[in-house]
Amino acid sequence: MGGESRIHNFGAGPAVLPLEVVTEVAESLPNMNDSGFGLMEVSHRSPAFQEVIDSAMGRMRRLLSVPDDYEVLFLQGGASTQFYMTALNLLSNGGAADFLVTGIWAKKALAEANRIGDGAAAWDDSSNGFKSVPGDGDYSVRDDAEYLHYTSNNTLFGTQFNHLPDSNGKPRVVDASSDICGAHLDVSKHDLIYAGAQKNLGPSGVTVVILSPWAASRGKEGLPTMLDYQTHISKGSMFNTPNTYGIFVLDKVLSWVERNGGLDGAIRRNQKKSGLIYDMLDGSDFWRPHAEVGSRSMMNVTWRLADEGLEDVFLSEAMDSGMGGLKGHRSVGGIRASLYNGCPVESVEALASFMAEFESRHG
Repeated sequence: MGGESRIHNFGAGPAVLPLEVVTEVAESLPNMNDSGFGLMEVSHRSPAFQEVIDSAMGRMRRLLSVPDDYEVLFLQGGASTQFYMTALNLLSNGGAADFLVTGIWAKKALAEANRIGDGAAAWDDSSNGFKSVPGDGDYSVRDDAEYLHYTSNNTLFGTQFNHLPDSNGKPRVVDASSDICGAHLDVSKHDLIYAGAQKNLGPSGVTVVILSPWAASRGKEGLPTMLDYQTHISKGSMFNTPNTYGIFVLDKVLSWVERNGGLDGAIRRNQKKSGLIYDMLDGSDFWRPHAEVGSRSMMNVTWRLADEGLEDVFLSEAMDSGMGGLKGHRSVGGIRASLYNGCPVESVEALASFMAEFESRHG
């Protein structure tokens, strides 16, 4: 597979996959699971693919301890579709929902909810440059709000909820796109969870949605067929042709997580990886980490250099040293290292060593 020539990939998504999964997938391209059908040629209506999607759903349920009465769906359209679809299905006519606005994605979710009902920001850190997430005493949820929505990990700015947000007893909806299966998540304390797969779970093109009985029952008459959760629940995520390739890879990634210590193992590795970089950032004033200490993400570490004129030099030299995907999002600038499940500890050790060497030459 040429693993020795692979770059250290710190891209924010589509993100690096475990090399052994990439190898498994490559070997399945001409003949999936000895079915005789090529991986990208197998019918979603076939018993061979039914085994794949059943396996992936089973692994998702086990890894996240999904309650038996919750539904698991594999959809398409990404989190961007879920911004609208959640509100369309969950909000009553003219109903209210509150949002914790910790970044651009939460702002987009709020905007889409306002197409359906009365969405409002219970807390908004935009004036602070999205450097933190709120504590429970920093906001209040309206009594008439039908749910509280939050984004568990902010990929652009490098912040993350390290606690379960208080919802004033209201159902919780979470966009967990960038830390699902890589951070603690109590599914039973949420009513709807959605996540794009392309960061911690697999390739782009699959969106995981987990619904409580309350969320699954909220659909209204007259919803567009493809935007009604009941459509997909009733057909086992195969009302129309799903992303068969993406679901196959997702199953392989989940199997890899299971073999390597499960969710707890993934969390330990992610804590170790992010700790290596934060130790570097906190070691001198050469670096300027973006997120406030209590809100730091272990998935996306973001920072600037004290001398911002050195940032392009850093990125260029990092690429020459075999490290890619480090350029910060255009709305933030600076540097961003995404440390998702598939990013090996060895890559992060290489980045930390490069940072130390770069500082010794330019500090």
